Amino acid sequence: MTSAAAQPFESFPHDGRSFPGGAGLTTEQTRVHIPGVHRSQTKRPPALADALDFWQFAGAAANVAMQMTRPGVGHGVAESRVESGALMVHPWKRLRTTASYLAVAILGTPQERVAFREAVNVAHRQVKSEPGAAVKYNAFDRNLQLWVAACLYVGFEDSYQLLNGRMSPEQAEDFYRTSAPLGTTLQVTEEMWPATRAEFGEYWNLAVEQSVVDEKVRAYVEDLLHLRMIHWYLRLLFGGLLRFLTAGFLAPHFRDMMGVEWTATDQRRFENLFLFVGFVNRFIPRFIRTAGTRSMMADVRHRLRKHKALI
Repeated sequence: MTSAAAQPFESFPHDGRSFPGGAGLTTEQTRVHIPGVHRSQTKRPPALADALDFWQFAGAAANVAMQMTRPGVGHGVAESRVESGALMVHPWKRLRTTASYLAVAILGTPQERVAFREAVNVAHRQVKSEPGAAVKYNAFDRNLQLWVAACLYVGFEDSYQLLNGRMSPEQAEDFYRTSAPLGTTLQVTEEMWPATRAEFGEYWNLAVEQSVVDEKVRAYVEDLLHLRMIHWYLRLLFGGLLRFLTAGFLAPHFRDMMGVEWTATDQRRFENLFLFVGFVNRFIPRFIRTAGTRSMMADVRHRLRKHKALI
């Protein structure tokens, strides 16, 4: 943790155009290592929708853990009184809600995004700190939502590159250009979302400096990393693999903060796994690889037609 962690995050600008420099964390510390070069499957530029692969969910637990290192998010999740959407109480419902949000943000129409925003707002109204709380938070805080959306983007970019190879700066810009709805589907404004991929990188490194893992967040993340929200027999069957994937999707700085051990051998195994999966993926039709997301989008549209709850 750097000395900047004690500085209020909101004191930094979020207009997508101006971020202070200075010595701080580097991309090598804040992002996972991506080996190789991009293997494009199409002639068109890559877009965020291209990352809608079932392997995208391999890093879901790591992404939640990253989000929670922002104190307002971490305490908001750990202390939330909205039990119906609590990850540790209703993990599959929470997974459906998150997957539906991502599907709507990336594939939905403007009208569908508005409808989903209104549904999320109902739950978010209940997520705010109590008077006198050590950490102040409110789910409508746009800066907190910007951080969460940035984590989601990083997860998409990492999983896409692990499967397809490292993008060139031009490809990364094309991919990033489609990402703003990850935040603007809620309260993040277009002006807050960094305008270019390079500016996003500056914002990200600066934002990660504000990460804090206190005892409350650490306990929650421990439960998450050990999959204590699912049945014991599922932990027995898949726990080892999911813990390995979760650790692999955490950048070095986050691993250090959370006390997650990771060796050079682990990194080599992680990269080789995705080299293999990326090769196999070339022979799996896209409609199969994206079936989960399309199913979530169809479910949202069905709920809208039938006037059912979206979350």
